[in-house]
Amino acid sequence: MTAMMKAAIFIEPGRIELADKPIPDVGPNDALIRITTTTICGTDVHILKGEYPVAKGLTIGHEPVGVIEKLGSAVQGYREGQRVIAGAICPNFNSYAAQDGAASQDGSYLIPMGLCGCHGYKATAGWRFGNLIDGTQAEYVLVPDAQANLAPIPDGLSDEQVLMCPDIMSTGFKGAENANIRIGDTVVVFAQGPIGLCATAGARLLGASTIIAVDGNEHRLGIAKKLGADITLNFKNCDVVDEIMKLTGGRGVDASIEALGTQATFESALRVLKPGGTLSSLGVYSGDLTIPLSAFAAGLGDHTIRTALCPGGKERMRRLMNVVASGRIDLGVMVTHQFKLENIVAAYELFANQRDGVLKVAIKP
Repeated sequence: MTAMMKAAIFIEPGRIELADKPIPDVGPNDALIRITTTTICGTDVHILKGEYPVAKGLTIGHEPVGVIEKLGSAVQGYREGQRVIAGAICPNFNSYAAQDGAASQDGSYLIPMGLCGCHGYKATAGWRFGNLIDGTQAEYVLVPDAQANLAPIPDGLSDEQVLMCPDIMSTGFKGAENANIRIGDTVVVFAQGPIGLCATAGARLLGASTIIAVDGNEHRLGIAKKLGADITLNFKNCDVVDEIMKLTGGRGVDASIEALGTQATFESALRVLKPGGTLSSLGVYSGDLTIPLSAFAAGLGDHTIRTALCPGGKERMRRLMNVVASGRIDLGVMVTHQFKLENIVAAYELFANQRDGVLKVAIKP
């Protein structure tokens, strides 16, 4: 008899439900992970709403913390029963793009949407969990290319302490890394959701001396202060662009990080940028972006605009867990709610509607 597990699957736009699925078979390069903790990401909400297409019946989720249940015959250096994480993005590292230094890329940006029951094309890069293959909101997940993607959890770190590493922390830190931050820089981070908060923390670690955090939620702005923000601006109470230009003496910021994925935040991030500054874009956009002529300085501003996808792989995960273990940052404060896997529909309802001060939910099978 086929062994079964519980998994949260995509049914149709507006519906993700818990269902029974077979526990995956393990190939020679794979590892079967028993999930102890996972979470819901803003990208999962895009999937729920139908804004990012996936196949019906696909298990959603891409942030695994768990224990190795079974190892493929070719996977070396790990043992069954070992606590591990894997990056949300898990390329096989055999592609030209990955070997050229893009640790989030598998070399394929577009696949036919017909593979997920739609028309046209969608971007994929190295994102497989909950996109091209079954994801992590389940009792078990199959990690492909396990030797490149599994990272052992250091002794003494809890699931909650490392839960942000597979995606949120890696993405937010990449936003700061892409912003070309130097010691003494002034940096603004637009939106203080989980990724924006990690970008704020990353900017502090990279040496920014003045970090401006922008959001419309005072609770999140308070957490931003704890993670490294020097100045917080509530866009409901002031004209953020005018205020930032005043704070910088009209010079503009050295770097701006956009962590929401809307036209308004992207445009504001560009308008406050100094000549020669860098805009680091982390948002997942669900529509076309327009670059205003004045904000772009008609193309004469020497601006750099960089996009990012969460870097994956065991070395990236090792470095992130080292930061957590060092005590330089504590992201456990971002886990505001806990749900059992059987209650994941309620967890989606809470998270998608941003109720009750939610930042991240811990889902525990």
